[in-house]
Amino acid sequence: MRRAVWNQTMKALLYLCALLTVGLLFVLIGYILFRGIPNLSWRFLSSQTSYIKGTIGILPNIMNTLYIIGVAMLIAIPISVGAAVYLTEYAENQRLVSIIEFATETLTGIPSILFGLVGMLLFTQGMGRKQGILAGGLTLVMIVMPIIIRTTQESLKTVPDSYREGALSLGSGTWHMIRTVVLPNATDGIVTGCILAVGRIVGESAALLFTAGFGLTMNSFWKSLRSSSATLTVALYVYASERGETGAAFAIAVILILLTLTINVSARLAANYLRK
Repeated sequence: MRRAVWNQTMKALLYLCALLTVGLLFVLIGYILFRGIPNLSWRFLSSQTSYIKGTIGILPNIMNTLYIIGVAMLIAIPISVGAAVYLTEYAENQRLVSIIEFATETLTGIPSILFGLVGMLLFTQGMGRKQGILAGGLTLVMIVMPIIIRTTQESLKTVPDSYREGALSLGSGTWHMIRTVVLPNATDGIVTGCILAVGRIVGESAALLFTAGFGLTMNSFWKSLRSSSATLTVALYVYASERGETGAAFAIAVILILLTLTINVSARLAANYLRK
């Protein structure tokens, strides 16, 4: 009797915690939509900020966000997936693997502003690069690589060893076995890691303040690589804290939510297509 009461109590508490979490999420998103949607307009989305006309536009910030996602992921995915494959499938020194895994887990907990300082010292001052998408993207690579490596590793470990043994017994080489058997069965985990990485990139601001810059003007992709270019999160910070434009800040927050949702859905669809 006492155990049944205890189980029911714990079950009720778990449901209560779940409801509180979901309720807080809906309240937060609802408040952002309530404050941000009235400030959205086509002019706001398709123009750039003009101090002469006194208008606000975030098209440069949207493009800069897409640019920096592309640069960071283009560099981070091959390196991170390759490192995870090596650590899981090729590395024989398990002590070294354990040290590397501990290091990657530690890096995921380091505050992003420290990565920003390192990126500023390494890419802008050390390498003589100007603030821009390239310096910001390289800094974000350092931030998201541990995330992709660890999620890819855990996904590779879930592939049964019988799959590997079957492929090798049929005459497949190690790399052919990894490419045709292991990686396709680990697609979900790899895509999940990429989604988490993109979410970290989209929501990052502290590291980009030092490396990508505050520029609010429209630049081409190649010019933005070496010129100050603010992403959506940096623009949100500028409008909210320095200019007092809270309406524009909430509107940018709505765009960030929609952008993150679009990227997540697209990644899931791509994962389902690749699995088939």
